[in-house]
Amino acid sequence: MFGAGAVAYPGAEPDAFSAHPHSSPSPVLPDMTRNAFRALLCVVGAATTVAASTTLLAQAKPAQAKPAVAAKSQPAPDFTTRKFGDLGEGPYKSLVIRNAMVIPGHGGPPAGPYDIRVEGNMITEMVPFDPVTAERAGARPRMTGDRIIDAAGKFVMPGLIDLHTHIRTLPMEIEYVYYLKLAMGVTTMVNAADRGYVDGMREAKKSEANEIIAPRMYPLVSYGAGTTFTKLQLDDPALAPQVVKAMAANGNRVISMDPLGWSLELVAAIAKAAKENGMITSFHLQPANTAVTQAVRAACAGVTMIEHHYGYAESSLDGNTQDFPRNYEYGNENDRFREAGRVWTYANKERLLGAVVDSLLKCGVTMLPTRVVYEANRDVIRATSLPWTEKYTHQALWNWNMPNPAFHGAYHYDWTSDDEYNWTSAYRLWGDLIFEFNKRGGRVAFGTDDNYIWATPGFSTVRELQLGRETGMKTLEVLKSATVNSAKTLGEPKLGLVRPGYKADLLIVDGNPAANLKYLYSFGDLTLDRNGAMYRTKGIVHTIKDGVVLENANLMREVERMVQASRKLAPAADPVRDPFRPSGK
Repeated sequence: MFGAGAVAYPGAEPDAFSAHPHSSPSPVLPDMTRNAFRALLCVVGAATTVAASTTLLAQAKPAQAKPAVAAKSQPAPDFTTRKFGDLGEGPYKSLVIRNAMVIPGHGGPPAGPYDIRVEGNMITEMVPFDPVTAERAGARPRMTGDRIIDAAGKFVMPGLIDLHTHIRTLPMEIEYVYYLKLAMGVTTMVNAADRGYVDGMREAKKSEANEIIAPRMYPLVSYGAGTTFTKLQLDDPALAPQVVKAMAANGNRVISMDPLGWSLELVAAIAKAAKENGMITSFHLQPANTAVTQAVRAACAGVTMIEHHYGYAESSLDGNTQDFPRNYEYGNENDRFREAGRVWTYANKERLLGAVVDSLLKCGVTMLPTRVVYEANRDVIRATSLPWTEKYTHQALWNWNMPNPAFHGAYHYDWTSDDEYNWTSAYRLWGDLIFEFNKRGGRVAFGTDDNYIWATPGFSTVRELQLGRETGMKTLEVLKSATVNSAKTLGEPKLGLVRPGYKADLLIVDGNPAANLKYLYSFGDLTLDRNGAMYRTKGIVHTIKDGVVLENANLMREVERMVQASRKLAPAADPVRDPFRPSGK
């Protein structure tokens, strides 16, 4: 309970268990997990536990201790307010959001209403106006500022952090991706440098300076990108410290480890060097190399996060290699994705949800599921007939997704009912794994891998949240995965929470996302008002990125304009859409 006059911010306390020890690579590590340690603490007694926990927190992060009553904020830096036509404006010397219910981002429920002050790109003050606080404090003047947004009846939450996404290439405009991401809540993204290393780094700097309307970016680059090391040198584990140091000096934050699973020694050397240089590692465990490096071995080699679904089922097998058919060819994506689903059907479920989870927890890896990008595998007709595709899916993206062995992720030919059955089974067990890992204290983060395999950007953001809920995780846990969990994984301590001292990456939502994740879609969702009349909510009315207030309806208008202009790229024959067109069209 908070005493009279105290300000109860909906922020998080430091996590004394956020640092994970690393052990030598091993298929199964049945040692004591963090959960077991917590259980031991509990038997000491409530008073001792509280005292010990307080001491641990104080010793671990004394600089993060906060007084019960917020101190007077310091003057904000002198930010220049920019106007981006009718798409957005900011940052402001003083932006005030009034009457907002707040979802803090750490897993706690909505609280409020609050008045929130943003100075430049930082949240500096939050004043509660809930009935109890209002009665204790009495009449108080309301905040004023250079701009005031009345958020009565709306919910403010942290911007979402997508730790794995793509921007693709021309002829798809890069703004198409930026605007859709922002309009459906993504304010920070780890995006593959699809348009080249130099372009990726340049775009990230422009976003950081608020010269463009885009999420903040941390380009995902291959090991050694931007350096002068040769291929043979990059294969040498002894040189990993030098390579990673050079990458860090170039401003890189996230290293992609995708093709490196052939050498566990190299993986461990890169992961260690990355941590020493303030970087993180992200690993798509390619089936070509899971005989050497599956999920448990990658986790215990020190990798920061494991992307997608690969390597988990393989960690539970009786042998080291999955049961590839005699005619399997890794370069044939139809083979590759078919078998990536089938391997879950002969995984050892007991071992997967037991010893494998134990080892993943012990080694402190983060899970990054990206379930939305594989959903077409369990129902391709659903994926190709979603209601937003005509209005909002770029023709270039549609063309790349149509079945074609020449394009990555375009493998849905000869895709049978058996394949969809296997992937449906895979989703169930994969979901059980995510649920068990999260339940026992593992960190689940958020990513979409969209712009591939029928996953339209933005819309896939919300669908990924829904698929997180499908695993059994509670809605507030799902939102936490996309906010503070992803901020911690990325190593950004001032992102992911709505709290004074944190960056002003915020969403103002028409409706409570903790009650219905679909309120985050640009088109909102149907609901009833107090009189029982049906209406559609307005989605995220404003996304605020780095203090810049965006007009999301106008962003979607521009997306629609780009999509309609792209229809000139439509092929004469469309094997996906043609069977369903009205006669004569």
